[in-house]
Amino acid sequence: MGCILSSPNDSGGNRRKPGSIGDVSVYVPGLRIPKPVDFAQSLGDYLSKSTVERLSALRTRIVVMAGQEGPTVTRTKRKSATQHGGSTLADLLQALEDYLPVLLGLVDDGSNLQYKVQFIWVNQEDEAEETAMSNAWYEVLSVLHLMATLLLSQANLLLLPRTSTDGSQPKVSEENRRASVDIFLKSAGYLDCAVRHVLPQLPAEIRRNLPVDLAEGVLQALCLQTLGQGVDIQLGMAIDSTKATLAVKRRLACEMVKYWQQAQDNITNLPLANGWGEKHRLYVKWKYIESKAAAYYYHGLILDEGNTEKSHGMAVAALQAADEYFKESKKLCEAFNAAAPLSRNPPLWGTMKYLSEKIPKDTSSKVRINRDLYTYERIMETAPTLPDFALALKPDDYQLPQVSPSWRTENLKGEQNGSPNNNLKG
Repeated sequence: MGCILSSPNDSGGNRRKPGSIGDVSVYVPGLRIPKPVDFAQSLGDYLSKSTVERLSALRTRIVVMAGQEGPTVTRTKRKSATQHGGSTLADLLQALEDYLPVLLGLVDDGSNLQYKVQFIWVNQEDEAEETAMSNAWYEVLSVLHLMATLLLSQANLLLLPRTSTDGSQPKVSEENRRASVDIFLKSAGYLDCAVRHVLPQLPAEIRRNLPVDLAEGVLQALCLQTLGQGVDIQLGMAIDSTKATLAVKRRLACEMVKYWQQAQDNITNLPLANGWGEKHRLYVKWKYIESKAAAYYYHGLILDEGNTEKSHGMAVAALQAADEYFKESKKLCEAFNAAAPLSRNPPLWGTMKYLSEKIPKDTSSKVRINRDLYTYERIMETAPTLPDFALALKPDDYQLPQVSPSWRTENLKGEQNGSPNNNLKG
């Protein structure tokens, strides 16, 4: 069903190891980079010269562009991150979208062609430098992962605050915030499709041997954290809106907690390694704790609207929990930035700029006001349970494209006699 080759990280592979990735508003995993393959050698006996050449041209374009963008895509100097050697992130994304319908011809109707080519990709979060698999579904999975990652890079660039011409505090425009939510949903759609429609096509043995970058738990975590960041943007816009009620803000904050908690659950026990993996784990933990600070803050404000001693006591406990989670999140943020590759926080904006000012102030005020009514022990009681809301934000319903029409006229020479085990390399 396709052979598997993995190269360990001491073999002098081509893993990209930037020392610093600059400002991070959105975590962008290290790019998995494709390595060249020889379609003519693998498929020359089965396909027409024109189809082989088209596959080769489309994939070579991606190899070259990804090799150029790989070292810069996660850095946040706007010029180098969006333009390198005449190519842009959008161009690379378009190249992947052009390649996918042609690539899918190799797996159409269970074709044995899917086993003929050994596809090689450089990993980032796995111990192995690179993984080679003779299965075209592995290539499809890798393409979708790269497409999702490129969109996260675009979102990060949109969400880096800029200083306005009037010299006011750096901020992110509402236009960029709204655009980023659409990008998050699109990226989540690619990842959701990878999990639900591509992973099941791979045999169990190959799924067990996938690099951790493509493990189901990592793909699920990326999808969930992408949605969680979308809700974070929505909460920030609600905070800025005079029409959004406390109830709306609490609901968004509580939904954000669920997305990040589920993301953390998906990667807790995975063998993430080599800097990128540990940084990924720290990012999810940081954002999970940060989201709990927001949720307990708004829950506390709503509880404080009650007229009973019990509701005021619960409000104080919730606000103190918010304050503790906020302090913990700042420590996790520092740990994330210190983990290789190094990163920085952009100037505070949006949800956390607001809450970094409000949580300590409101917590201190409530504790002081109620000091005579509630004992220290009562104030420090376990925080009240957060309300449970259904998750509203869903990934885009992305479907794999139709196989390229160019395959309709393809005469599969020898395909009728092919077998999954013929012509495998490795």
